[in-house]
Amino acid sequence: MMSNSPATMPQECNCFAVRSAARHVTQFYDQHLASIGLRTTQFSMLSRLKRNGPMTINRLADEMAMDRTTLGRNILPLERDGLIRIEPAAHDRRAKEVHLTAAGVKRQQVAVKGWTEAQARFEETFGPQRAAQLRTMLRAVVATDFAASDGSQP
Repeated sequence: MMSNSPATMPQECNCFAVRSAARHVTQFYDQHLASIGLRTTQFSMLSRLKRNGPMTINRLADEMAMDRTTLGRNILPLERDGLIRIEPAAHDRRAKEVHLTAAGVKRQQVAVKGWTEAQARFEETFGPQRAAQLRTMLRAVVATDFAASDGSQP
């Protein structure tokens, strides 16, 4: 039986609070990137590929903290628009590797302006110190990997 402490009340669900905030922030950043034809997740993928170079689909999914199916839904429009290309990996022909194209580099560079505006507005509204603390806390949540280490299933 659940106790009635504030931490165990349904309205205090950590998952719901994080997901609500994530949706809210994502919609805000998406608005700033809409005119460029990218969504926030797609911009993040292009930026990661630009920074790190080609990577396998599995590695990109891991680095983006998403499953392969979700990654696949996000990369299809990027591939269709010629911003990325997917080809067999040189080290293992069974693995697929994602490469940023010249058009992808150009689109990412144009999108940086929209992202920078969103980032500045977020920092201005939420406060730079609180924003930095939030990023630190969210990175700590990801680093805990409690979902993978918890042997129980719902």
